[in-house]
Amino acid sequence: MKTPVEQQLLNALVELDHAVRAMPAIEGKPNLLLLFDRIDKLAEQLPPVADPELHHFLQRKSYEKARQHLELKVAS
Repeated sequence: MKTPVEQQLLNALVELDHAVRAMPAIEGKPNLLLLFDRIDKLAEQLPPVADPELHHFLQRKSYEKARQHLELKVAS
């Protein structure tokens, strides 16, 4: 079961994934810095006892791995 912060993180990571995938089809580039900032702020809200693997992915900016990790948490 995900916490509210984890759910918000997953939503932001999915939004980032969609924005990156849409980049080749759109003119100009979206401002991904706002998404990165939101993800970083949400990651800071995770308690120290939160999933260490998720912390690792977020610290390393491995956003796709973090998204997949949270999606698997939903499935289980």
